[in-house]
Amino acid sequence: MVQTGMPPQKDAKDDADPSENTPAPRDTADLLAEAGHATQESEFFNPIPPGYQKGRHKYVVVLGTVMSGLGKGIFSSSLAKMLKDKGMTVAPIKMEGYLNIDSGTLNPYRHGEVFVLDDGLETDMDLGTYERMLDQNLTRQNYTTSGQVYKRVLDKERHGGYLGRDVQMIPHVTGEVKYQLRELAVKQNADVVFVEVGGTVGDHENAFYIESVRQLAFEEGAGAVCFVALTYVIEPPALGEQKSKAAQLGLKKLLEAGVQPHIIAARAKNPVESSATQKIAMFSNVPIHRVFSMHDRDSIYTIPDSMRQAGLDREVLTMLDLHGRVDQGHEDRARDNWQSFVGKLTAKRKYKARIGITGKYASLRDAYASIDKALEHCGTHLGCDIETVWLDTTLFEPAEAPEKLKGLDAVIVPGGFGHRGTESKIACVKHCRENGIPYLGICLGFQMAVVEYARNVAELPEAASTEFDKLSDAPVIDILPEQKKIEGLGGNMRLGGKDVLIQPNTLASFLYKPDAAKPFTIRERFRHRYEVDPKFIEVLEKAGLVFSGRHPKQPIMQVLELPNHPYFIGAQFHPELTGRPLRPQPMFMGLVAAAIRHSHPDAEPATISTRWVAPSTPSSAPVQ
Repeated sequence: MVQTGMPPQKDAKDDADPSENTPAPRDTADLLAEAGHATQESEFFNPIPPGYQKGRHKYVVVLGTVMSGLGKGIFSSSLAKMLKDKGMTVAPIKMEGYLNIDSGTLNPYRHGEVFVLDDGLETDMDLGTYERMLDQNLTRQNYTTSGQVYKRVLDKERHGGYLGRDVQMIPHVTGEVKYQLRELAVKQNADVVFVEVGGTVGDHENAFYIESVRQLAFEEGAGAVCFVALTYVIEPPALGEQKSKAAQLGLKKLLEAGVQPHIIAARAKNPVESSATQKIAMFSNVPIHRVFSMHDRDSIYTIPDSMRQAGLDREVLTMLDLHGRVDQGHEDRARDNWQSFVGKLTAKRKYKARIGITGKYASLRDAYASIDKALEHCGTHLGCDIETVWLDTTLFEPAEAPEKLKGLDAVIVPGGFGHRGTESKIACVKHCRENGIPYLGICLGFQMAVVEYARNVAELPEAASTEFDKLSDAPVIDILPEQKKIEGLGGNMRLGGKDVLIQPNTLASFLYKPDAAKPFTIRERFRHRYEVDPKFIEVLEKAGLVFSGRHPKQPIMQVLELPNHPYFIGAQFHPELTGRPLRPQPMFMGLVAAAIRHSHPDAEPATISTRWVAPSTPSSAPVQ
């Protein structure tokens, strides 16, 4: 029997009429011709991508209630990791409500760092959490915004893709979302697609996403979609007890949207008390054994094991009928590897080091989330307790740099755009170079190192970047006409994964491939517009600056270093974007090892690390 007002459920193999059930081919010139030979008799629009097998792909949908910032990405990636450890293929997707096409123009103060995928898409910082937790590269298929969805719908409408239909939120916009989720499942051959709906239930901008996944659950049938609702249990200091009323009201908004959650994840500062759990279960129609406490932890990397101990993975496997797809041997090996890392993470550290991060968004740690995590990975593997010192270079003058950097064992100058704070960054580079302080320059930090060296060593006192000084007599950093034609640069940024040719017998080669006798390539991710002007390369190299990493074919400098320094290296790319818990990023490992040696000068290098302590002059010998 078919319910009144609802579309009949059909298997993909039963969809005989392509005009009703398959989307118009994307970017095809003959859409109008096809439209002239098709009809649209049905009021339902449920496109199915080619190759989709109903029942083969499962979905976990994670939604947030009460407020934003509950950690939906951390929860979703942790749960996805547990299923990946069991031998399944997982494909996460973050669905954002804003109208931007991507995250590239978002201010870090409003939305945290911009995370760049290997294929060049600028995304939300949660994609970094997924990549680190799952140890897999994601693509633009794993991220969407309302702007992207609307653009695809309007492009189809302009090309006649809807065959004369009046285009509406339902069914066409929701149909586009469902198509994208199913297409992701097919293209990435996913056992389970993890759908994170950005924002909070009740927001206007994500309402069509929620309606889309509601329809998806109905169409896929029982046992295909698991809804997880994150909520927040308040614990007002003045009351001294947990209150669940806000959580109840937030869940009510989800129920009003037609979504019955299967699992509740209750976020709180402390473990959620049984009284609050019982009220939440009663109010949301969720059995109490499926209401889980997701209280604060010292590190997000301990969350998967906490979830496993609580039985969350078993509940999901049961609801989605996935027990038969578990590879026990794979899970045992994956758990052993992860437990080894977590054991080091929670163990007492042998060393301590203070590392400064000199940026202009230093008051918001999320603006440099990947750097923070890369340091956490390295500190764990090297047994070092890292104290991160955040320094806002817009708040002090260049002459104050030596005092601000006093007591630091290493310095990172991160990426950024705009002139503010750059002269103080240059002063920080100079102090590190002259006083043997381990230094890592990232993107803008690479460029500032070039400017500083040109001014103070290569006798080019007017050296600058045309990003900040278009009239400079020595524009050592510039956008060159011939570079604008390379790799589609144009007026836009150079984005995504690119090959870098590393020269042997350099610090860079020691970090990436210490036994290399010939040049080799690495792949790292870029996000920049400006380059080292090739006409200044010779004078910089004669002055002692080494460009150890270059574009494989073009005169584009990618890595710089100083040979007679404890640790001084800069990268035009963003090494922090490829750091993973079990595969820490080499440049950061070298930096942390150098910082340990700086803070513990009496320690034998072999006791710090037999792999990561770079051969260099003693840190006590200043480099002029």
